[in-house]
Amino acid sequence: MAKGTNANRVSKSKKITLKMAQNHVELTLGGKRRLDLSFMGIAAVPKCVQKLFDMDEVDLSRNMIRKIPDFIAQFIKTSVLDLHSNYLEELPVAIGYLQNLRVLNLCNNRLTSLPSELGLLKKLYTLNLGLNRLDALPASIVALKELRHIGLSDNRFTHVPGCLLKLNKLESVNMDRNPMFTKKMTNQEPVDTSVSFYLVKESFLCTECLNRCQTERKKLREE
Repeated sequence: MAKGTNANRVSKSKKITLKMAQNHVELTLGGKRRLDLSFMGIAAVPKCVQKLFDMDEVDLSRNMIRKIPDFIAQFIKTSVLDLHSNYLEELPVAIGYLQNLRVLNLCNNRLTSLPSELGLLKKLYTLNLGLNRLDALPASIVALKELRHIGLSDNRFTHVPGCLLKLNKLESVNMDRNPMFTKKMTNQEPVDTSVSFYLVKESFLCTECLNRCQTERKKLREE
């Protein structure tokens, strides 16, 4: 019965023509061209969107999209890609071609893993992965040297990913509502906690706190 319902949803997915898509192109206050196809009830990224590859910003959020097509690789000019609140279970390796991306929002999907090609997005400033099914990040994340903010809330992480410690410009990490466990407790039982993890610039710390942080970071890297 449930399968039939899902099939009906897909079959009733709204069809988007090139003309319709062009009518959803707007100019932002900053003079950027933005394609906004959010809330369109679509289950797949329309093929006609390929012809709008020169968009600065693309919003496909709040739809029923299950897969991102490989032609996303053509959107090399795009700096903001919003895919939150869809049904995505994976990302294509073609995501690595979007090397001008500054903001990538993948919040509220069904992702269980991420491709290593994510590490090719050298200009990425903000990455939102909240409300997914992730329990690990690809090691290639360490290549995102410009990353300032990463959202990992409401996933399946049991510890802070070690790769984040190597990102010197990172300012905030949101890990709220993950099954974080302490290594050892006096009662020998794991404690479920919600954690917000924030990073600050070294210049904001006193000498004692800075030395303590550097010592802790060294221990984590050695583990």
